[in-house]
Amino acid sequence: MDCMPGEKPFHILIVEDNLGDVRLMQEALREGSVPCNLQVATDGIEALDVLRRVPPFGAAKRPDLIFLDLNLPGISGMHVLEDIKSDPGLRQIPVIVLSTSSAEQDIVDAYDRHANCYITKPIDLEEFMRGIRLVGEFWFTMAQLPRKETQWTAMT
Repeated sequence: MDCMPGEKPFHILIVEDNLGDVRLMQEALREGSVPCNLQVATDGIEALDVLRRVPPFGAAKRPDLIFLDLNLPGISGMHVLEDIKSDPGLRQIPVIVLSTSSAEQDIVDAYDRHANCYITKPIDLEEFMRGIRLVGEFWFTMAQLPRKETQWTAMT
């Protein structure tokens, strides 16, 4: 799914099992000022398969940014985060953790696993969409990210 038309869109992987939240994130990013392509993984296993380019995801593009929910079926978001940040081919990708939890231990655990940002999902719809839009715009307009257009090698 595309966000905005542009010459070199950024690639975003959304790892989220709540399809309502996925739709809101897609809409928020589409309304933003940054051209992007979105890919969605609905559980931790699928996310790792996308990142490792396991069939049927062999043609997946390396994401420039990952939005990661912690409460996922199968493999937890914490485990996915740990796998990403321990993989030399993936660890440079910024991972934005999104969670309904504001528990201090969850926040500490995410940062201990090298999350780049931890956001507690706001209950208010407009606040949630504004937050996603601002995070995307920050990472793609203010922060300097490595842009790897070629294939990457990820650990299996």
